[in-house]
Amino acid sequence: VQLQASGGGLVQAGGSLRLSCKASGDIDSINDMGWYRQAPGKERELVATITSNYRTSYADSVNGRFTISWASTNTVFLTVTNLKLEDTAVYYCKANVLPRGRLSYAVYWGQGTLVTVSS
Repeated sequence: VQLQASGGGLVQAGGSLRLSCKASGDIDSINDMGWYRQAPGKERELVATITSNYRTSYADSVNGRFTISWASTNTVFLTVTNLKLEDTAVYYCKANVLPRGRLSYAVYWGQGTLVTVSS
């Protein structure tokens, strides 16, 4: 199972981006996917999650500005709007996946995509 994150870039404060994360490989089902971020010198933190039945949750710092959604059964978007300088970070996607032929779910991480917000 692999996760491919994309969509990061350089954007001015107040701007928007759409991040994408696609899970591929021998997947039986995905229970949930999420986005985390890690700013320089800080620990990785939860940004948003979405379950297979479309339940979402957000960090307080991004609630109302970021939206997580399913693009397909194995791809999620994170639409980020009204970006602030403090949103600068590497954004990682995570998936809770049941690999085909396995009996239990496992967590997989993508490689990260850098979002840089300039003033």
